Amino acid sequence: MYIMPNPLRVVIIEIYIQYGGPYLFLVLEYVSYIVILKVFLCLSTGSHSLMAFATYIVGQTPFPEFSAVLMLDDVQLAYYDSITWSVVGRIPSDSKYQNEEKSDADIVFLDMYYSMKERAVYFKKHLNHTNSVHVQQRLAGCELLDDDKPGLLQRWDAFNGQEIGEYTFDTEKNVQTKIIWGPWGQITRLHMKFLIENIYQPICIKVLRRYLYMKKNNVMRKVKPRVRLMKKTLTDSQGLQISCLATGFYPRHINLTLFRDGQPVEDNQITGGEILPNGDGTYQIRKSLVISEKELRGEHKYNCTMKHLNLDNKLDITFDVAEYEPGSSTQSVVFSVLVFMCVAVLIITALIIWRKRRAAGQGFKTSQSDNSLTESSTHD
Repeated sequence: MYIMPNPLRVVIIEIYIQYGGPYLFLVLEYVSYIVILKVFLCLSTGSHSLMAFATYIVGQTPFPEFSAVLMLDDVQLAYYDSITWSVVGRIPSDSKYQNEEKSDADIVFLDMYYSMKERAVYFKKHLNHTNSVHVQQRLAGCELLDDDKPGLLQRWDAFNGQEIGEYTFDTEKNVQTKIIWGPWGQITRLHMKFLIENIYQPICIKVLRRYLYMKKNNVMRKVKPRVRLMKKTLTDSQGLQISCLATGFYPRHINLTLFRDGQPVEDNQITGGEILPNGDGTYQIRKSLVISEKELRGEHKYNCTMKHLNLDNKLDITFDVAEYEPGSSTQSVVFSVLVFMCVAVLIITALIIWRKRRAAGQGFKTSQSDNSLTESSTHD
């Protein structure tokens, strides 16, 4: 589970203090987007989720005491805070559900506000913090599987960037908890199960299905990835870096694996691997591996294998070290530079010669004109 770390939380507050209230939407959109992308990695392939990212602040700041952002997969649906106590929609909604959605929002967000406030006060006293600013975060939501059946309903809590609790309501209607700080008795557990089973999950699944239908052209579209295997010679170590890049795909779920001689390369040898957004609503992922000069002498084969929902079969790209010539990339670059320089010198030389000839031609014409004028005056 990803909880916003202290440095990022401090930076966001500082940005808000410096630039003021109008930028709150942008700040929360950025934070929620990062958090939701991290949570996506924990969800089932092909599923869809409705997640609320909420923040409760103790202390004097320009931020609202409580604020929340509602996300359908990677699409922001709404914003809610303790200044207006109302939902601000980020996409058009069906007017016939307006009163129902307002009632649902009040039930869920007000309960979330009071429970987060209670726990924030408890932790502030428990940790003996007094006048400083403290932040409690909560990420909660439900999952709809690809067969339209409800999946897990999950909730994560954090205080000042440290995880304090995790709650999961599974398909068998069992509540699993992981409490790091604070009391959690049997009565509290039964109360939580009742709320989830009778209020939270029905509302969450209902809203998820509704907006999934409304935004199906966005969140249910499928775009095939474009894949490239890139090679880069490392001049300092005489080694080679190979990178497998998949880009332009949607949805976000993808499995990209690097193999050496048919065996998966260990994670500690690979850099990258984060799923990042493109500017057009699609995603990209890159994984890189450094091959030492010693490894290049061996007859190893490297594969980049990718599986995606929009591919019928896995896509496999192979790089054979035996076919690689060390330094060939550098040599080709040097050769290209030399060719470019030679062409540039030839063009400049030709231009100089042309200008000189042109100047000489103009001088010859001027001389002829002067001579003709002299001859004309002599005849007169």
